[in-house]
Amino acid sequence: MNIRRSAALVAATVAIGAAMAPAAVADSPSPSPKIAVPSGLYGSTDPTYDGVWRQSLAFVAQDTVGVTPAKKAVDWLAGQQCADGGFAAFRADPSKACDAKTAVDSNSTAAAVQALAAVGGHDAEVAKGATWLKKNQNDDGGWGYNPGGASDANSTGVVLGALSVSGDEPSEVRSGSGKNGVDALGTLALPCSKGKDGGALAYQPDKKGELAANADATAAGVLGALSSGFAAEKGDAPDSYTCEGGADAKQYDGIAHNGAVYLQNQLSTHLYLTSQLAGAKDQPDYGNTADAVTAVAAAEGIKYTKDPYAWLEKNAGAWAKQSGPAAYAQLIFAAHATGNDPRDFGGTDLVSALNKTGPEPASTKSSNASSDSDKKKDDDSGSGLGTWWIVGVMFVAAVGVGIMLSGRKKQQP
Repeated sequence: MNIRRSAALVAATVAIGAAMAPAAVADSPSPSPKIAVPSGLYGSTDPTYDGVWRQSLAFVAQDTVGVTPAKKAVDWLAGQQCADGGFAAFRADPSKACDAKTAVDSNSTAAAVQALAAVGGHDAEVAKGATWLKKNQNDDGGWGYNPGGASDANSTGVVLGALSVSGDEPSEVRSGSGKNGVDALGTLALPCSKGKDGGALAYQPDKKGELAANADATAAGVLGALSSGFAAEKGDAPDSYTCEGGADAKQYDGIAHNGAVYLQNQLSTHLYLTSQLAGAKDQPDYGNTADAVTAVAAAEGIKYTKDPYAWLEKNAGAWAKQSGPAAYAQLIFAAHATGNDPRDFGGTDLVSALNKTGPEPASTKSSNASSDSDKKKDDDSGSGLGTWWIVGVMFVAAVGVGIMLSGRKKQQP
C-alpha cells in the first residue's frame, strides 16, 4: 500500500487531469497541515486525502498484535461514516450530514469496514459499509475508486477484503450481470505468454484496451483473489512456482498463484521493487516491496519472502518513521504474513512506533496476539477479520507504490 503523495505531486497530477487511484508517495517533507488534525486521528500530516485510510490500516495492524486502540480513535473513524454507509477520505466536520458533494469512495469505505470489524463492537457500521460497497459494484463484478468509475484491480482487491470480514461471501456478491470481483480481476490478468510480466495484474486497461503489468495492482489483486484483507495469513507452498495457464488462471487460486509468481520474479532482481516514478531510477519502493512480501507469503508461503523481508528489516525503518502510521502498518502486515515478530524489526519495534503516532491505546498485549485478537472478536460477536491501494496516475500505470500505505488520494470531483 503506499506512502502519501506529496502535495506538489498531487497538484501536478490534478493539473494535467490525470486519473489517479489511492496514491503513494512519501510523506516528506510536507508542509504544515492546512486542516487541524483531530486528536483521535493517527499521524500528524494533513488528513484530507488519507485520514480514514491511515486510521483503518493502523487499527487492522494493531489487531494482529493484540493492541486495542483508544475509544476516541475508534469513535473518530466510526463518526466518519455517512448515513448511507460510505466513507470519504476525510470529513473535517462529521457532524454535518453527507450530501452529493461528499466524495465517498470504495477504498476508504472498504478500509474502514476492515478496521471496524477488527476492533469489534461495530456490527451495524460494518454492515452499512458492506451494503454501500455492494450497491456500488460495477456490472463487470469489480469496483472503481469512485462510485460509477471503471473497475480497477486495487479497488476491487480491497473491497473483496472488506467483504470477507463483513459476513458476506465475496464470491457470492455479484453484479446484475452475475459477475463477481474475481471475474473482474480475471479480465486484468496478463497471460503467462507475456514472459516476465506473465501472471501480473494491470491496474486498468489503457485507452487501447492493453494491459500493463503493475506490481501494486498485482499485490492488491492477489489478496482480493484469496478473499483476504490487509492482515493476510501465511499460505501453503504450491506444487509449482511457475506461471500456469488455462481456465484456472482467471479464477481465485490461479490469479493469486500467478500474481505471486510475478511478484517473486520482480523481487528476485534486487530483493526490493523499484519506484516507477519519473526521475526515481533504481530507487527502492519500500511500500510496494512490503505489499509484495505480504501477497507472496499469503499465496505461496514464505520460501521466497525471507530475503526480501530481511532487506526490509535492514532498510525500511527510516522510511516508515518518515512516512507515518500507514507505513508502520504495512510493515506489520508483512511481518504478520511471514510469521516474523513486528516488535523486533531490524532493531525497530513497529508496534510501539505505530502506537505512538496516535492516541495511547486502550490496551496492549505482547503475548500470543493472534489468539488474544481472535478471542476478542469472538467475545464481541462481531464479524470475523479476514483482512490493503494504489496506483499513481494513469500515464505511469506501471508504478508500484504499495497497496496499503496511506494517501490513497483520488482526483476529487
